[in-house]
Amino acid sequence: MESYVKDSNLSSITSQVNSDGSLQLNIAGRLDSNTTGKIWRQAKNEVEKNSPRNLVIDASGINYCDGAGIALLFELQLHQQKAGKEIEIRGLANEFQQLLDQFKAGEFIEAEVEVPGPSNIFEKVGRSTLDILQDFKANISFLGEVMVSLFYAMLHPRSVRWKDFLITSELIGVNAFSIVALVCFLIGLVMAFQSAIPMQQYGAQLFVANLIVIAMFKELGPLMTAWVVNGRSASAFAAELGTMKVNEEIDALTTMGLEPVRFLVVPRVLAALVMIPILTIFGNLFGLIGGLVVMLSLGFSVVTYVNQITSAATYVMLLAGLIKSVVFAFIIGGVGCMEGLRTKTGASAVGDSTTSAVVVGLVMIIFVDGVFGVIYYFLGI
Repeated sequence: MESYVKDSNLSSITSQVNSDGSLQLNIAGRLDSNTTGKIWRQAKNEVEKNSPRNLVIDASGINYCDGAGIALLFELQLHQQKAGKEIEIRGLANEFQQLLDQFKAGEFIEAEVEVPGPSNIFEKVGRSTLDILQDFKANISFLGEVMVSLFYAMLHPRSVRWKDFLITSELIGVNAFSIVALVCFLIGLVMAFQSAIPMQQYGAQLFVANLIVIAMFKELGPLMTAWVVNGRSASAFAAELGTMKVNEEIDALTTMGLEPVRFLVVPRVLAALVMIPILTIFGNLFGLIGGLVVMLSLGFSVVTYVNQITSAATYVMLLAGLIKSVVFAFIIGGVGCMEGLRTKTGASAVGDSTTSAVVVGLVMIIFVDGVFGVIYYFLGI
């Protein structure tokens, strides 16, 4: 039975300085877990003492080398490369050289981190502006992808997960009905009350009804509904998809060949496109009811109020607000899902995505509302 003696004499190392100034280490014997430790210390001391620009290792005498020996040779390579110096390993047996070649010293050298210098206010503003533009570009790109997926869903209705569509419609529409109705009612009430005071000076309190119907149909109805739904649903979309992203469920869908946008985003966006215009109509109604309460308190009858808003309101005005609500719905669903799919790893990642979804959604809604305002002005609506 063959036995191995755990003795450091099984390996040896000698060193010499050549005439060209290079340091040569002659390593012989076995390099295993029992013998490499002593060789490692001696080699390290010689390299640190001489600090050679060129290190030559004569490994022709090595007759056995396991992972410990390979680690020694690799450490010497890494040390020289970090110092910007050269190393040459000669005579290493082919089977050992193949093991050493699997490790590239350059991959283990950490890149130097460039410490940024002090920046002025103009540079900070420029960087912030660039970040905003890049985020805006990413949002537009994702919304375009969602639009293409919606067009595909129109051509292939069976590809849509209608069960998820119905569940999301309930969350967006039915569950948000009470808060939308309350907000719009209070908006109509406050607006009618505040406008009735100055109009009383000119005996034009009756025209408070005109103000309410125009403001609710064209602006406040779609806008307040979008704000409420954005706060509720966009954050919910981001939190739900963000949790799936952190749990690697999104990656699992991709691995199974299911496109996340068509599988997860399309049902949610479709539900928003259907339910938000409906909520807007009810929001307009409750805004008018809020104005009615104030008008009744001023001594006007219900018939007078209804006749006044009927004469002031038009179908074009109503459709203008509903078109806004459709675009707002697309933004709310798209941005909420996008922020969820972009969730990073970490304990606070889902919370950050939720916050970003609400903030970005509000900003985009206001921006698009301003664009609609300019368009409607030139169209005379």
